[in-house]
Amino acid sequence: MPKYMLIMRSTQEALDASKDLDFEAIINAMGAYNESLMQAGVMVGGEGLSDPSEGFVVDFSSDDKVVTDGPYGEVHELFNGFWMIQVADKDEAIEWARRCPLGPGTKLEVRRITDESDFADFADNEYIQKEEGWRDELAHKAEQG
Repeated sequence: MPKYMLIMRSTQEALDASKDLDFEAIINAMGAYNESLMQAGVMVGGEGLSDPSEGFVVDFSSDDKVVTDGPYGEVHELFNGFWMIQVADKDEAIEWARRCPLGPGTKLEVRRITDESDFADFADNEYIQKEEGWRDELAHKAEQG
């Protein structure tokens, strides 16, 4: 089954409007959405992200990789959090994305996560072959907590 990433993006309008909302109500709505994803068995992972001002950008435009503090672009270019879901197909991913309790000025960008079938022409590549082992190792680490 394919995996999809739902990437939350907000405009400045949405961020400004959220300041007038009850934060506990937002937490409850998101919690209920996350719970429904879990109960349906489709949630693979997801996290919210800190304010972009806490981040940094590494620019690879030159041999000297330049690190700058703060966001890399305009508010509408940034993402605030994400979910990873595993569903039967694109239509089901759309269905789950539509259920997300987000308000006006916020969008979800939904993208399929690549899998081994996307690299079938490179099946003999040592790193493509190592990927499966790495996925198993990461799953084991996650189980260990």
